[in-house]
Amino acid sequence: MTWVIGLTGGIASGKTTVANLFAEQGIALIDADLIARELVKPGQNALLKIVQHFGKVVLHDDGSLNRCALREIIFQNPHQRAWLDNLLHPLIRAQLNEKALQAKSPYCLLIIPLLTDRQHYPVINRVLLVDAPEHIQIQRLCERDKISLAQARAILTAQSTREARLALADDIIINEGDIAQLKSQVAELHQRYCQYAK
Repeated sequence: MTWVIGLTGGIASGKTTVANLFAEQGIALIDADLIARELVKPGQNALLKIVQHFGKVVLHDDGSLNRCALREIIFQNPHQRAWLDNLLHPLIRAQLNEKALQAKSPYCLLIIPLLTDRQHYPVINRVLLVDAPEHIQIQRLCERDKISLAQARAILTAQSTREARLALADDIIINEGDIAQLKSQVAELHQRYCQYAK
């Protein structure tokens, strides 16, 4: 059984950068977002249910999911967001847990942006939080996704609070400096996780 780290953090906190630094150490990455994308590809059962619920307004002409259209709907309506979460989250969790059991590196990272509890992920041994100040998250989000300040704030508000994420974390990487600082934090944690995994 591979040792499992749950990697989480608010949007635009730097989770992907941190995960890639662990991957450079030979650590297996299992990404909830990639699994979610697979689940909503054309022809998949989850996409059919989404279209039945929201209508064809959430599709591109080629039949693929229009994420922007769906995002508009769910961030304006918490009930619609809850419906989507209830559809996708159990499917994503099942695949994350299954893939973790198959990982071959000394430990693996489950990348779960919206990790709010451990009870749904019995395979997780420790939670690693990538944290960044809110003003940095908003700035990165606006630049990365080419969205307005209001949209960025709405997305941040819809996520769990920073306090809730901090309470869940066993380990924290503060991502407000340069890449050298990140590499040093990752290297230190990698050594520690290899020891835990033995």
